[in-house]
Amino acid sequence: MKFILLLSLFLFPAKDSLLVVSWNVENFLDPRTDSTGRYTFGRFRSKCNAISKTLLLIAGRYGRLPDAVALMEVGDRYVLERLLRDTPLRKLDYGIVHYESPDRRGIDCALLYRRSTITLLRSAPVHLYDSSGALMRTRDILLAEFDGLDILVNHHPSKVGGNSERRRAVAMTRMLALMDSLAATPSTKPASGVDGVVECGRLSGFSANFPDEDAENDRSSGFSANFPDGERRILAVGDFNDDVWPHDGPRAAAEGTIKYNGAWEKIDGYFARGLEVSESVFSDPILSAPDRSFGGTKPRRAFSGPRYLGGVSDHYPVIFRIVILRTSID
Repeated sequence: MKFILLLSLFLFPAKDSLLVVSWNVENFLDPRTDSTGRYTFGRFRSKCNAISKTLLLIAGRYGRLPDAVALMEVGDRYVLERLLRDTPLRKLDYGIVHYESPDRRGIDCALLYRRSTITLLRSAPVHLYDSSGALMRTRDILLAEFDGLDILVNHHPSKVGGNSERRRAVAMTRMLALMDSLAATPSTKPASGVDGVVECGRLSGFSANFPDEDAENDRSSGFSANFPDGERRILAVGDFNDDVWPHDGPRAAAEGTIKYNGAWEKIDGYFARGLEVSESVFSDPILSAPDRSFGGTKPRRAFSGPRYLGGVSDHYPVIFRIVILRTSID
């Protein structure tokens, strides 16, 4: 009965805001095709249940179900379908946006969305290309256009490997250019540069001196939405694999999304246009484990190398409470 009462509350959320979750779920892989053999069906079911439980805990904390859930490190569409079919999420009205990407590890970005609160108009994957025009074997940017809001899901290239900084810079430049392209579509005054982008965080290691023109630009030029004041509302979320701290100064553990060698980093966050965004890290105890090497706690991950730890992810989810701004951006 308690679940039914809570469900009734979640099904009728406030109309003036949205709740969005962004979470790198650490190798959420299909056990049928996992070449490492680490994911048994039992471990997979446990992970599905843990993700579902976390989303319902977030709903309980914030008084409403997430309207959209951006996921990184997703193996394929099958894992998303099982997540929505075999857990308590099956009682809800989530749809799936997912495309296979050219990533070498076979992982993708995905988006779950509530059909009753936001209407999906169209979606597309946006490939990344290096300065020579070659396709980058990494995660696409996932673009989903809803009635009143565009969401971009990002998982930028890792810090591991050669040219990693340059590869991340290409991804960031591509994302910002895409935001500009989207913002300019319904407006008679095209956006110039990235001055209109509200950046949450201080980015290190990025340069805008990379080509941002490629065949994928044409895919975003046809997107439009019926906004009352002619402005598009854009939210870019994800794992940027570089610090996006919301402020300078001391970094509290509760603000970090991942812990590396005892130091907290916040590589998960957002960029927005035409939106008022309140951000928080969901560092709930059920997602945490003692850090026996460096003290304190850390996210309780699923695996450490080949060793199964039984956790969900080495990243904490990030929660965004969104209010649409009604004034134009000059």
